[in-house]
Amino acid sequence: MTETGSDMQTHTLSTDGAEIVYDVAEAENGSGEHPVLVMIGQPMDASGFRALASYLPDRVVVTYDPRGLGRSTRSDGEVTNTPTTQAEDVHAVIETLGVGPVDLFASSGGAVTALALVAAHPGDVRVLVAHEPPLPGVLPDAVAAERALAAVHETYDTGGFGAGMAAFIGMTSWRGEFTDDYFARPAPDPAMFGMPAGDDGSRDDPLLSEHSSAVTSYRPDIEALAAAPTRIVVAVGEESEGIFTGRASAAVAELLGTEAVVFPSHHGGFAAEDSPYPGKAKEFAQRLREVLDSPAS
Repeated sequence: MTETGSDMQTHTLSTDGAEIVYDVAEAENGSGEHPVLVMIGQPMDASGFRALASYLPDRVVVTYDPRGLGRSTRSDGEVTNTPTTQAEDVHAVIETLGVGPVDLFASSGGAVTALALVAAHPGDVRVLVAHEPPLPGVLPDAVAAERALAAVHETYDTGGFGAGMAAFIGMTSWRGEFTDDYFARPAPDPAMFGMPAGDDGSRDDPLLSEHSSAVTSYRPDIEALAAAPTRIVVAVGEESEGIFTGRASAAVAELLGTEAVVFPSHHGGFAAEDSPYPGKAKEFAQRLREVLDSPAS
């Protein structure tokens, strides 16, 4: 199924156990000079890339909603957001587009999906920019990091969204390794972060629930990634140095024998300036363009 808008076409693709919705925004000048640029997130859907895409008008940009999120539905009976499963969905989209290999910008859990995609389908992607993959298992303090993340899930299970999100913010903003000092801290007050103190009883948040556990427990296949023809660039926000996703980015880059490339702003640095978590979308787009267009080393 295809729906046409003023500057975007929306398509629906049936994959194994899901109906995947993806958008194709054509280049303003219709040029085929650059490879198609696919942007993926997790648990963020396509809407989170609108600002970034608007600053790349010379490229065909494809965004999608992961299965079970946004407009994409799932019929596989599962609730866990498994990177290898989502990688097959992205592969199906790229295969349907018929324009590979594509360039791929992937952020957060989407970066984890992208690493799984390149390992399984190395011919799909020319350049992968993997932005801040949240992988505690690659850290030198992996056991402590995984304990800290498990505590976030437990807090959410016990107290609901506000308590869980406050714990998540506290965990992801902690600078340095997760030491005894971190675990000795009192639980953060949701009001400190403008979060609701009440509990609506829901426990299906894709970020805070165990639905995301398969993302953070994923282990990249470094051997397969090293053998792939894809140029893999691990990206990290300039404000993320020393915190969880920044440290994980540096660790993944080291495993790949490279160094993380610094991008503007924070974990959501490509967000619009008027969004709830303002980024620097214009500067981010310029940096992304530089990285994609730079020759392979």
